[in-house]
Amino acid sequence: MKVMVRKNADGIFSVYVPKKDLEEPIVQSDKEALFGGNVTLANGMVLELPELTDGQSLPITVEARKVSG
Repeated sequence: MKVMVRKNADGIFSVYVPKKDLEEPIVQSDKEALFGGNVTLANGMVLELPELTDGQSLPITVEARKVSG
């Protein structure tokens, strides 16, 4: 599914899922850089985010895979 990952003014990362009109903050991630591992959203949904090349800036739209939730 296509999702947008962004960072707000307070430095909190969030994921927006356009098809569900859902935006949730990321509360846990496998990797410090977020990408290339799983992230857990505040509502319990777990998404696998793809690896990104260096130099990518936020916000960014990526193809994520729903793991659970």
